[in-house]
Parts: sequence; C-alpha cells; structure tokens
Amino acid sequence: MRTTRQRKLVLAASILAIVAAACSSKSDTSSPGSAGGGLSGTVAVSGSSTVLPISQLVAENFSNANPDAQISVDGPGTGDGFVLFCEGKTDISDASRQIEPEEKKACDKAGIHYVELEIGLDGITVMTNPANSSITCLNKGDLYALFGPQSEGFKSWADANALAQKVGGTGNFPDEPLSIVAPGQESGTYDSFITLAGIDTTAIAQGIPEDKAAALRTDYQSSPNDSVIIQGIEGSNSALGFVGFAYADQQGSAVTKIEIDGGDGCVEPSASTISDGTYPLSRSLYIYVNTDKVATNDTLKAFVDYYLSDTGIASVTAADYVAIPSDRLDASRSAWSTAEGS
Repeated sequence: MRTTRQRKLVLAASILAIVAAACSSKSDTSSPGSAGGGLSGTVAVSGSSTVLPISQLVAENFSNANPDAQISVDGPGTGDGFVLFCEGKTDISDASRQIEPEEKKACDKAGIHYVELEIGLDGITVMTNPANSSITCLNKGDLYALFGPQSEGFKSWADANALAQKVGGTGNFPDEPLSIVAPGQESGTYDSFITLAGIDTTAIAQGIPEDKAAALRTDYQSSPNDSVIIQGIEGSNSALGFVGFAYADQQGSAVTKIEIDGGDGCVEPSASTISDGTYPLSRSLYIYVNTDKVATNDTLKAFVDYYLSDTGIASVTAADYVAIPSDRLDASRSAWSTAEGS
C-alpha cells in the first residue's frame, strides 16, 4: 500500500514539479538516463489521469537534481491530452491507450512528429460498494447490459437482467438502484473499456449502427477525476464504476474490485493477472514525446532519458501499476534512442 504522502500525490489533479535530469555522457541501454546539474529548461506533460501518478512520481524523484528546470504535469484525460499535444502545446502526452487515427491526422496536419513509448501495464478495474455483496463477477455480456448504449434508462441493476441474458450475460442482478460513476469520453480509460469489454462489437451485433456502437450509455455521472469516481463508489451502497487498477487497489476494503469473466472463468484484477494478461481488461500505458522539440530542449531529452532509466521506470510499480516485460522495455528504450538521434 502507498504512504499517505504518496496517496496525496496520486490523487492530485495536477502538479508543478521542479525537475531535473541531465546526461553528461551517452548512457547504456539498461539505464538510459542519469541525474545531474545544469538544466534550466521547461517541459509540459499532459494527458491520461491514469498515467498521471507515474509521471508525477518521476517528476518528484527528479525535483532536487536541477532546481532551475521545471516540468508541469497534469491529467485532463488521454483525449484532451492528445488535443494539446497535436496543437504543439505540450512536449509529452501521457496516454492510457494508443493514439487514434483522427488524432494522428491532427498531429500530421500540424507537423507534429512523435515517438510512442510503452512504459507500463494497467487493468481497468470494475468496482462496486462492499455493501453490494451479491455482485462478485461480471462477464462481458453483463458489462454490456449495464454500461452499453442499450442500457440507457436502466435505473436498477435488475432492469439489465433481460438484456444481459440476451447478449450472453449471467444477469440475476439485484433489484437495487444502479448508480454509475465512471470516466467520460475525454478519457482513454473510457475508450479502452469499450474495446476490452467488447461493448462496440456486442452493440454492432445487436444492430446498433457502427458510428454509435463505440460508446457507453450517456445517463451516468462521468468524471475525468478518478478520485471523484472512487468517492461515488464509496457514497452509494449499490454503485458501479471503473478506474485504473492503482486507484482502486489503493482503496483497500473501501471498494469491491469485481472479477471479470472473459470466457475462461472469473479473474480478479491483480499485479500478476495484469502482468500475464489473464485479466481480460488489461492494457498498456504510454507516453508520447514530441521528437522535434528534443533537438532544442535538453531538459526534455534528459527527462525522457531518466523516465526510461531503471530508476525512473521504477515509478510505474511505485505508483501501484505493473511493469512491462523486459523485452518490451528494451523496445521502448530502443525506439527512444532512435528518435532522439534522428
């Protein structure tokens, strides 16, 4: 579990950190970054609220190395982050999903060149209040019946029973108020949940037009702030929602993490099931770096060097997320080495 100090860091909406990282010589691939003095530039990081705690910790760990170098970090959501990034307003975009075609077009149109770097793993965690003890496991049909576009207007869990059984869910939900609080459309977690839970494919199979299938019901409380979502789960005895694994895991017994059945039985979200991919809602986390700015911003280069170093990347697990396998970390380091040398 995280310390109180770390919890406050994770739950902060934004942070302005005094950050430093300088490389006095070319680093090896096992630790591509070293702390040093002399930097005085600025770096702007924005995007995913899921990745936010990781980047905040990297920033905090750098805070004493170069007191004149500043890195701002905030987390309005992956989608909103990419808007800023593709307008050239930020240097790094935190993302809980890969960049989408329309976002790529926006970056291309603006002449923004970038490199995608996988930095960690997450499992989208579906939660309820501990008082809702009858809900322990949901399959993808259940998730569709509760969250999907055809569940619009369902006010109780029981309202979703017929639809759940129609689309392969188990149903048998209690006749309790269905109070949903979850990320909104600005969030990469929203997009990832739709894909990983099969909301879009199930909707198409149910005759929903393709342009409307990749969406959740609209009549729920949405928030880009994971802390608000957690509070919503804690505040209603039959609440339902989802966040990144770290935010749910840090609540301990205050929320119930629901197991998910992707077709091979119920699986609890945990570091081990996310790491081996057996948890059905597992996903990768990324940072995107504007490569054109690297040539003119030594602080940006040094920060990313440090982010991918053994010391920096340890912030992934320190923030309660899951480390990527070593070969994939090596691939990110290689991609960055190529990008920063171009």
